[in-house]
Amino acid sequence: MTAIAVLGSTNMDLVAYVPKAPRLGETVTGRAFRTVPGGKGANQAVAAARSGGEVVMIGAVGADEFGVRLRSALTAAGVETAALRTVEGASGTAHITVDDEGGNSIIVIPGANAHVTGQEAGDDARIAAAGSLLLQLELPLPAVLAGARAARAHGVRTVLTPAPAQPLPTELLAATDLLVPNEHEAATLTGLTDPRQAAGALLDDVPEVVITLGAAGVLYAARGREPLAVPAPRVRAVDTTAAGDTFVGALAVALGEGRPMPVALRWASAAAALSVQRPGAQDSMPARAETDAFAAAQPGAAS
Repeated sequence: MTAIAVLGSTNMDLVAYVPKAPRLGETVTGRAFRTVPGGKGANQAVAAARSGGEVVMIGAVGADEFGVRLRSALTAAGVETAALRTVEGASGTAHITVDDEGGNSIIVIPGANAHVTGQEAGDDARIAAAGSLLLQLELPLPAVLAGARAARAHGVRTVLTPAPAQPLPTELLAATDLLVPNEHEAATLTGLTDPRQAAGALLDDVPEVVITLGAAGVLYAARGREPLAVPAPRVRAVDTTAAGDTFVGALAVALGEGRPMPVALRWASAAAALSVQRPGAQDSMPARAETDAFAAAQPGAAS
């Protein structure tokens, strides 16, 4: 099994399902409400574990009922949680509206995640033992930087999801091996709305970039290589929450297993396509066998 460390957020998602998202000042009637374990870090950890990775989660939950549920969900998915600390106060939450087209809008309240400001005892060793470190930006930036430094010092591949989008320190970019923004994050980082142009600009700072494009698939770019576009499988989206996290977790496993990038991208795209057909974040993520079967059934799977 490929070993993956995740340094990131753990949130309880409070999800409202509505026919159409409300405009500012508007009240709408929803059709359902769910509380679902989430957080970009925890989502990527679960996705990687279900994809066949051996995963350790580094982060924090609050001393509340949400914290108990969040830890339990990670453990049930096969994620090691010894480095998931419990701190005083509330766990992180994400308040999510999902419309009938599967689109979503999200408000994140950090809670316990704000207490993760650097490495604690054992974190360096956990990162050193991994093949990849997955990072996002829902923790304080000093913690993300500390993780990236540790990964670089130990020769561990660093995969950064720059969400929520914000200016990135030069040191963090220098320690990033693979940057995985969505098209909106790529535009925010570069000021360029065309994904190919944005990818080219991002290669000035990192050696490899994958821009996720939703139903249009993904765009991969690397220094000295022609960009590669990989279409997404055609499916009907029910809920796109955590589709990007599903993709990143599955991609990390595929790359850790030594699959060529084009193959890894198609396999991770299959996992993401499965996830959008189900409601929720972690609940929607497919097991490895499901992804294998779905990927094998896609056109061009043998190439």
